[in-house]
Amino acid sequence: IWEPIHPLLEDVLNETFGIMVFQEDVSKVAIKIAGFTHAQADGLRKIISKKDKELEIADYYDQFKKGALVKKVSLNDIQSIWKMITSFSGYSFCKPHSASYARVSFQAAYLKTHYPAEFMAAVISNQGGFYSTFAYVSEAGRLSVKILPPDINKSNISWKGHNHKLRVGLLSIKDLCLKTMKTIIKERKKTVFSNLEDFFVRVNPREDEVRALVHSGGLDSLDDQGNRAALLWAFASWQKQGKKVDQQPSLFDLNGFNHTGFNPIGFKHGRPITNIPKLPAENPVEKLRREFLVLGFLCACHPIILFKDIILQHGAIKAMHLPVFANKKIKFAGWLITGKVVKTKHGDPMKFLTFEDETGIVETVFFPKPYAVFCHSLDYGRPYMLYGKLDSNWDAITLIVEKTCPLPLI
Repeated sequence: IWEPIHPLLEDVLNETFGIMVFQEDVSKVAIKIAGFTHAQADGLRKIISKKDKELEIADYYDQFKKGALVKKVSLNDIQSIWKMITSFSGYSFCKPHSASYARVSFQAAYLKTHYPAEFMAAVISNQGGFYSTFAYVSEAGRLSVKILPPDINKSNISWKGHNHKLRVGLLSIKDLCLKTMKTIIKERKKTVFSNLEDFFVRVNPREDEVRALVHSGGLDSLDDQGNRAALLWAFASWQKQGKKVDQQPSLFDLNGFNHTGFNPIGFKHGRPITNIPKLPAENPVEKLRREFLVLGFLCACHPIILFKDIILQHGAIKAMHLPVFANKKIKFAGWLITGKVVKTKHGDPMKFLTFEDETGIVETVFFPKPYAVFCHSLDYGRPYMLYGKLDSNWDAITLIVEKTCPLPLI
């Protein structure tokens, strides 16, 4: 049961229970209430969605008011209806677009629910969407999808997902150029890379690309020691021996060829990389830090896990438990993933920021005063301790931040 602002609106907005939902509703209301022609009503529909519209919209209001008074609509009702028109304008869609978005939303929700790995692989590979790859990887983890690190013998250029497993694509490795990615795929189709020298000779990567592959875990399958530092040592040794792809195999070394076309061990001036020394065990935190710098995320865990001791000391609440603390002051430790600056009606800047931990996403609001104090310390891609009050509206939880501080980097 709903009550229209004015009886004339009952038939016009019956489908949406008296609320303007579609852009066409603006046109229908203008025609019904103010006697606009269809052309005038369509002009109003177009202008309300534009910026810098104050002067033109004022002219339309005068026309609207004049026409509505002719139909004996009270001034209060005119103002209420006009307020509905202007307040809804920034969020409106035309009805066909709304139907299309609804269909796409349903399809995406279905795929995410039933094929989460495949869906996330497509979203990340498309390199689009509102969030960064980091956020999509985190969401995949919350969907019980296992993140498999990049692997020169298994990864494609794009991401691939199957059966709740998501394989990182080569495109996500920083400093790895497209030419090298294509060479890896091309050579791998002939035969998989059997050892480090095999890979170095057939792909001939640059030094920065080798470092990126090593730190991302892309060469772990060729690592006999389980030590990524050993891989870098092997590459340095290979370079020192002068093993470049443009060197020709010795004409006198017939053993340099096999059924695949060649054997890198037969290249002149080169011996197999077999003298790799036993290196000290890697610092696990440093290893993860390098992986994060190359990929922008961690495959095995959410990076905020590394700060668990500090978080426990502060008594922070996990994202999944926040609804229990609605309308209460809490502490939350989250990773900053995205944000948007807006201005109040007085022109003061404020910001909507999105944080997350391993259990969920939290939307936050920095009103002008806290934003002015803390804006200089807010940087994407790192964790923060947030202090504030949880606001609950229609079961949607928002953290109104009063103060924040970055967690010390480990």
